[in-house]
Amino acid sequence: MPTSKNYVVSITIIGVLFFIFGFITWLNGTLIPFLKLSCDLTSDSQALLVTFAFYMAYFFLAIPSSFILGKTGYKRGMSLGLMIMAIGAFLFIPAARDRNFSLFLTGLFIQGMGLALLQTASNPYIAVIGPIESAAKRISIMGVCNKVAGALSPLILGAVVLKGAAEIESQIASATDPAQRILLLQELSHRVINPYLIMGLVLAVLAILIWISPLPEIESASSENGSDGSPSKTSVFEFPHLLLGVLCLFLYVGVEVMAGDVIGTYGKSLGMALDQTKNFTSYTLWSMVLGYAIGIIAIPKYLKQQTALKISAIVGIVFATLAFVTHGYMSILFIALLGLANSLMWPAIFPMAIDGLGKFTKIGSALLVMGIAGGAILPQVYGLLAKSMSTQTAFWICTLPCYLYILYYAMRGHLVGRKTA
Repeated sequence: MPTSKNYVVSITIIGVLFFIFGFITWLNGTLIPFLKLSCDLTSDSQALLVTFAFYMAYFFLAIPSSFILGKTGYKRGMSLGLMIMAIGAFLFIPAARDRNFSLFLTGLFIQGMGLALLQTASNPYIAVIGPIESAAKRISIMGVCNKVAGALSPLILGAVVLKGAAEIESQIASATDPAQRILLLQELSHRVINPYLIMGLVLAVLAILIWISPLPEIESASSENGSDGSPSKTSVFEFPHLLLGVLCLFLYVGVEVMAGDVIGTYGKSLGMALDQTKNFTSYTLWSMVLGYAIGIIAIPKYLKQQTALKISAIVGIVFATLAFVTHGYMSILFIALLGLANSLMWPAIFPMAIDGLGKFTKIGSALLVMGIAGGAILPQVYGLLAKSMSTQTAFWICTLPCYLYILYYAMRGHLVGRKTA
């Protein structure tokens, strides 16, 4: 366990990292309508490839990340993750100049690669740096850093790249001269160059600063046994509560992305203007910030982690259903409020799933980070369903079963295979 001084320094550094990848992750809500317009995409399904490319990187890179961390340690692994993210940001510059959607997706995938490494390192780090009973509280503090950044990022990027969006959309739609239309699209696409150039430079500088920082190395566990006193395990797959937790986190990230990134597309399908829908992601994120604040106050003093997860799942079921049965801005309100339901899920699921893994904590963390691919899959399912039914029905079908499973994990799933079950 680090000294109290190192503890504060470590918490601060990890908080900065959570702010950074919160800022970058939640830019996707703005990039979806921006790239649909600037790259002249024909459907929402194509635009939702933004989330697919970004979150699938976690699936492919999570386990390699655990092996990389085994070689580099936490601190250098975080630094490497930031540098990879910088490369992804710089790739947006040629993508914007050529209006090349595939290159944009490649940049997003590379950023996801860097984030996979960062997540695999930082989440278990913040979980094990103190008592496991208060891990959800520490992750909630990190969540505030993450979601405040996430709430600000679409407002900042939207103000730059989607300024006067409705007018631009109208001009492009009404342009009869092909050359003039291409010029309008190019001018719009070029708006993203400066923000991503600055982002890449900031990430590169942070990578260097983390490399030379006093961030201490933390051992996940020195014992071969789990914290529940179980006999020594020979494989990470011998922990059913972890495997059920991976599925739980997969579904949780899916509904989080639905509420945060898909909300703008959802609003557009209800006839709302792009000037309005470009800010909807921020509403969801501020809702999540409120939830994290509740977690910081309540966990573990008033609520156990599993109780918080149980309440969150029930609230998610209620709000998803209300979004389905209401209409217009009221439906948007309940989707934004899903941020409140989702806020305490990651802080609860992650420590519950890695508890007792001992020497398998790093690989267990990697499996959980693979679950972030839920953010890639669920929006694609929604996009396919929305072609044959109303967007409200598609949204409800995609989210309700997820919240039901999360409720199961909170009540029983996290105990499966453990002596306390």
